[in-house]
Amino acid sequence: MIKSMTGFGKNVVSLPNKSINIEFRSVNSKNFDFISRIPSQYREKEPQIRKLVQTILVRGKIELSINEVSGESNSSVQINNNALKMHFKSMQETALELGITPNADMLSAILRIPDVLVPQIEDIDEKEWDQIMQGVETACLALDNFRQQEGLSLNKDFSERIENIRQYQNEIPALEEARVTHLRAKFEKDLSDLIDRSNIDENRLEQELIYYMEKLDITEEKVRLSQHLDYFNEVLSEDLSQGKKLNFISQEIGRELNTLGSKANQAQIQHLIVRMKDELEKIKEQLLNIL
Repeated sequence: MIKSMTGFGKNVVSLPNKSINIEFRSVNSKNFDFISRIPSQYREKEPQIRKLVQTILVRGKIELSINEVSGESNSSVQINNNALKMHFKSMQETALELGITPNADMLSAILRIPDVLVPQIEDIDEKEWDQIMQGVETACLALDNFRQQEGLSLNKDFSERIENIRQYQNEIPALEEARVTHLRAKFEKDLSDLIDRSNIDENRLEQELIYYMEKLDITEEKVRLSQHLDYFNEVLSEDLSQGKKLNFISQEIGRELNTLGSKANQAQIQHLIVRMKDELEKIKEQLLNIL
């Protein structure tokens, strides 16, 4: 079952004196890129969160946001009284030197100085943290489920486009006899324009025609293309999502189509190959988003 790398997951953990809002977002990426925005008191737990997220989601650009909504009795900052007094005294002295009357507005200015209001660091309650981690896991699994649902839609789209390529390929054999006849006639005409037909060794001509037609034979390419299409469907139906492997197979399909196009020498066959390439490009675009 394939999975998309795009998704969203959310969960809210209710604690006695606050609630924790947890949100996950993910988009496609070649590797596991983890970005977290969490309260400072939980920062030391980030490696634990990262390990859990990578185990569940494996790959993609993952953004985690944890927001704490505290009760009224809780304060997330505290005043550094020593710093407040020091700054206030310094501003009073400076004001007197400049002939400015100190006033109460100075206090609000001092409170904006970074070292006056400092975050209130609390020890992590391990029981509380266990609940938060359960909430993180629930939100992460919600994102994973979102990815699976997206993957079902992409799976259907891939299957349809692979079948379209196969149907276009099945139309080629009906055109090959006319292609061979056309190429043979063209070869003989070009040769006759250069050399008098009476001077041509018919046996040698037949040998050269056979050699030339073998060079333009597309049987092997058609066989390999069919094998690649079958393998793509096989990997598509596996239990694990394998976007990278599907991408490699799509590259092999593209190589066979390019070879078919260069050997075709027949307008109708080339038109079919163009349609097959169009279906393949649409597959490749979506494969960038597959886990």
